Amino acid sequence: MNDLSSLLLLLVLATIVGLWLKLSVARERAVREARRQCQQHGLQLLDETVGLRGLRLRRVNGLRRLERCYGFEVSIDGHDREPGRLWMLDDALTSLSLPTIASLPPREAHSGSVSHDPALPAPTSNVVLLHPRPRMDDRLH
Repeated sequence: MNDLSSLLLLLVLATIVGLWLKLSVARERAVREARRQCQQHGLQLLDETVGLRGLRLRRVNGLRRLERCYGFEVSIDGHDREPGRLWMLDDALTSLSLPTIASLPPREAHSGSVSHDPALPAPTSNVVLLHPRPRMDDRLH
């Protein structure tokens, strides 16, 4: 009986190591994809913050597949931290969430009134615009 329990323990240990390696490879793929998306959208990926945030089952072609959610942080102007999130199914990116930024034209930045610009979302939209923060070189961290 001792041999059977040792074999079972070894099998469980091998399964845990195999799953850990598989998740490590998947995380590396997510880091590459996050870096590529940040570069494509003009954002800076901050200090390798990509980490597994969630798992869910998703039906693809009638089969249930495991989809992984990775969260990470990006910087828009080098002085901020904004959250980002990507969902991956195997090697494929299925969904992406990045912060948005819109610069106000100079006349709107100084006046209190904001006129509707067709390039900006409508005032009734649920999109929250992020504006660049003023640069402060003497800021303490």
